Amino acid sequence: MTAIITIDGPAGAGKSTVARRLADRLGFEFLDTGAMYRAVALAALRRGVDLRDQAALARLAHSVDLRFDQGRLLLDGEDVSEAIRTPEATAATKHAADNAEVRRTLIRFQREAAQGRNIVTEGRDQGTLVFPDAQMKVFLTASAEERARRRCEQLLAAGVAADFDQVLSAQRQRDLEDQSRPFGALTAAPDAFVLSTDGLSVDQVVDRLATQWRQRSAT
Repeated sequence: MTAIITIDGPAGAGKSTVARRLADRLGFEFLDTGAMYRAVALAALRRGVDLRDQAALARLAHSVDLRFDQGRLLLDGEDVSEAIRTPEATAATKHAADNAEVRRTLIRFQREAAQGRNIVTEGRDQGTLVFPDAQMKVFLTASAEERARRRCEQLLAAGVAADFDQVLSAQRQRDLEDQSRPFGALTAAPDAFVLSTDGLSVDQVVDRLATQWRQRSAT
């Protein structure tokens, strides 16, 4: 029997890093759904597609080839794992995420990718919309300030200048947009295990989730 663990939460809560390490710990595969929306946004920027044209963006999402290969995301055969993390791609991602038809297209892809596999998947709506019957649902969170600090560190490590106040303001705006989305809004599933990552290392978070999984699997 295959199993699905979903990890949802706001931007900067550590979902991707935790999900990758938890998947490694449990011998599961990792599905980075947020990267898919970023890739659609990147493709739109590169092809000159108007991000406000919902129909054109939906057609683009349907036409691109998205694949994961050993943890790297390929867009039409190109590794875009780093390119989708730039500030420009990040700012454009909301247009893909807010587009209901884009979400429906990527949800189908996510469900197909999970068939017959043990996976840890992360995003905004994995436990509520994409995999409502998942064996374990997690909602990771952290304070806006902590998440902004982490984002600044990521940008600086990538050689991109970062202003904390600007990052924090953008973080809060993105939280509002994610929570207000009419389709696939950010919210914790009623049966999710909610964990704040403030003051916790990645290893500590993974330890807690692995323990939670073992307890659930034993029942």
